[in-house]
Amino acid sequence: MTDLAHLQVSDDEERRRLGDRLREARKYLGLKQDEVAGYLKIPRTALTDIESGQRRVEAIELARLAKLYRQPVGYFTGEDEASASLPVDVAHLARSAAALSQQDRDELGRFAEYLRSRSRERQG
Repeated sequence: MTDLAHLQVSDDEERRRLGDRLREARKYLGLKQDEVAGYLKIPRTALTDIESGQRRVEAIELARLAKLYRQPVGYFTGEDEASASLPVDVAHLARSAAALSQQDRDELGRFAEYLRSRSRERQG
């Protein structure tokens, strides 16, 4: 395979991953494709193509989607690997927790430990 062909395959894979992350974020927020397409001022079919990796996303579109989905652009592009490896809901919780005071984060940590122990009790 030539270097150029290899880059094309890589681009296609990246576009699919980007589309998957965008779709997951939209669904997590309970938004319909029609709503998001209207927000972007593009046809719903264009959003479908973006989410399936068949259409490239313009930088302006990606920035608007990141704002709408309350995620950093790096989450969708994979540049923020730590966030990109987390499920959408967990990444959202982490960003929300970061804005809390230290005392509130400590309390949130204790609550998370309580939930983990309660879950273990139910399983065992």
